[in-house]
Amino acid sequence: MAEQLDETPSLATQDSSSLHKDDGSLTSGDILDDAQIEERLRDADELKQDGNEAFRSKEWSSALVYYSTALAKLPKRKETGHKDPIKNLNETESGLKEAEDRKGKGKADTTQKPETTQTPEPIQTPLEAECSKARAILNANIGACRMKLGDDKAAVDACTEALRDDPKYVKALQRRAACNEKINSWSALSSAQEDYQTIIELVPSSSPMSNDAKRSLYYIKPRVEAAQKKETAEMMDKFKGLGNTILGKFGLSTDNFKFEPNGKGGYNMNFSQCVLRSSILSEDQRSNPLMHSIKYCMLAYECE
Repeated sequence: MAEQLDETPSLATQDSSSLHKDDGSLTSGDILDDAQIEERLRDADELKQDGNEAFRSKEWSSALVYYSTALAKLPKRKETGHKDPIKNLNETESGLKEAEDRKGKGKADTTQKPETTQTPEPIQTPLEAECSKARAILNANIGACRMKLGDDKAAVDACTEALRDDPKYVKALQRRAACNEKINSWSALSSAQEDYQTIIELVPSSSPMSNDAKRSLYYIKPRVEAAQKKETAEMMDKFKGLGNTILGKFGLSTDNFKFEPNGKGGYNMNFSQCVLRSSILSEDQRSNPLMHSIKYCMLAYECE
């Protein structure tokens, strides 16, 4: 299925003669008044339309340049301290649900809770909201270009930027999840799993998007588990290699330590029985204070 780009209506219609002739990229120190911001929104929209034409012609690299240039014209997003917009959205909705449950039970919450230091979301002006929408669409379209160019990691980053401006942007969630599935690492698959779950919560249950997300969520679960086991095993092999390098100096190896899953995604370590004889130690090892302590500690526990 052809990739569908997002389009937003122009703030206003104006002759191209009124557009900036230079690239007009903003720096962090630029301060613009409303009239300048409106003009830059028009500039960005025109560039976006050019990008859409290039994308429809399958000129992915040209479309990427148009979208990136358009994005550079817009004011930067004001950071609010929320690094994960999806997590913040879910936590906010969860908190509202808990408050409703307490109200429904008719019980007052008298427990003292520590005050949170979370920065409240600033109230956007209509113009700021227009900029947020434009940034989200451009970043999502940049993600679509990156997908076509096979750069899944960059596509994930672009979609994440889109979601910072609009945490409920379903199309950005879809694209990010699809790219994370291609990356196929444990963390990437887990992120895709979260995005599919968010899509299910955002769209109507009868929507084709909901059905697609549910199907993807069903098939991705065993892949997440397999990736977790694979990467955990690889990590343990690296850990054992490092451990053998260090323990070998004392006549030991990681074979003397048994690692067992603790059922919580981690491992418990137990010291297994071994035979320790001072005769197998070199003169340097016997004179080493650390080796001396290890030897007598093991003998005290009857390590045979």
